[in-house]
Amino acid sequence: MFWPIFLRVITSGDLWQASLQFAALLLLPALGGVISERSGVVNIAMEGMMLIGCYVGVVITLASHSVLVGLLAAIIAGGLLALVHGVVSIHLKADQIISGIAINVAALGLTNYLNIIQTGGQGIPSLASNLRLPMLSWGPLAQIPFLGQVLFQQNVVFYVTIVILIGLQFLLFRTNLGLRIRAVGEHPQAADTAGIAVRLIRYACVVASGLLSGLAGAFLALGVAGTFNSNMTAGRGFIALAAVVFGKYTPLGAAGACLIFGLGLALSVRLQDTGIDSNLLATLPYILTIIALIGLVGRTVAPAADGVPYEPGSAE
Repeated sequence: MFWPIFLRVITSGDLWQASLQFAALLLLPALGGVISERSGVVNIAMEGMMLIGCYVGVVITLASHSVLVGLLAAIIAGGLLALVHGVVSIHLKADQIISGIAINVAALGLTNYLNIIQTGGQGIPSLASNLRLPMLSWGPLAQIPFLGQVLFQQNVVFYVTIVILIGLQFLLFRTNLGLRIRAVGEHPQAADTAGIAVRLIRYACVVASGLLSGLAGAFLALGVAGTFNSNMTAGRGFIALAAVVFGKYTPLGAAGACLIFGLGLALSVRLQDTGIDSNLLATLPYILTIIALIGLVGRTVAPAADGVPYEPGSAE
C-alpha cells in the first residue's frame, strides 16, 4: 500500500509545487544568515525573527485590513529584533550564540503571551482570502503540464525570493560592497586599516538578515498558513541555519540546500495518506537535515572572524 501511494506522490505536481514553496520559505532566512555570517556575526536568532514576523504580520494585517501593511510590519519587526541582536553582539560584544538563543526564547514567550492576551486563548481566526499574500498564475505558462503548476503557479513571495537570491549572489561576489562584507568577515583588522567601517557593515548585514527573516515569517503566516499559531515556525529558522552551513556560506549553495530540505518538508505533509504516523513524518525534514550535514557537506570552513567580536585596534 505504501509504495503505490509514494510513487503517486513523488510524481505529482502538487509535491514539487509545495517543495519549491517550502524551499523559498527556508531560503529567505538562509540568505539572511549567509550575509550575516559573511560579515562575521553568527545569527541563530532567525527562528525568533521569523516568529515575530508571523505574529506581527497577522495582527497588523487584521488591524489595518491590508496585507501589504502587514507584510511591511512583519519585515520591520524582524529587522528591529535583528538590531537588538546586533547591539548585543557587536556593540556590547556578548556571546553571539547566547544572544541568539535568548532572542529565540523571548520571541516564543512574547508571541504566546500576546496571542493569549489578545484572543483570550481562543486563537487568531484564519485570514480572509483578500488578506493573504496572493498566488500568481502566469497565463499560458501556468497551463504547461507539470511545469506550469510547479514553476508558474506560486505565491508572489516565491518570485521575490528568486530575485533576492540572484541579487545577493551578485552583491557578494561581483561588487565592491560584497568584497567589503567578505573582508569584514575574514579580516576585520585589515578591513578597518583600509578604511572600511567594520561595525557599520556588520550592523547592516545583521539587520538585513532580520528583514529577510521577517519576510519569511510573513510568507509563512500570510501566504502559507493564513493565520498565526503558537510556535508555528517549528524549527524552520534552524533548518535555514543548517542550509547556510550546507551551502558553505554562499547564496546559491544555501538555495540548493533549501531545495533538499523543502522536499523533506513537502514529503512530510504529502505522505500523511500512507498510514505512517504523522508525528513520525514530522521528523522527516529534521532527520534529512542531520543526514545532509553529516554525510554530504564534508568539512565546511566558516569566515575566519565569524562569531568574533571586533575591537578597533585589536589584532585578530
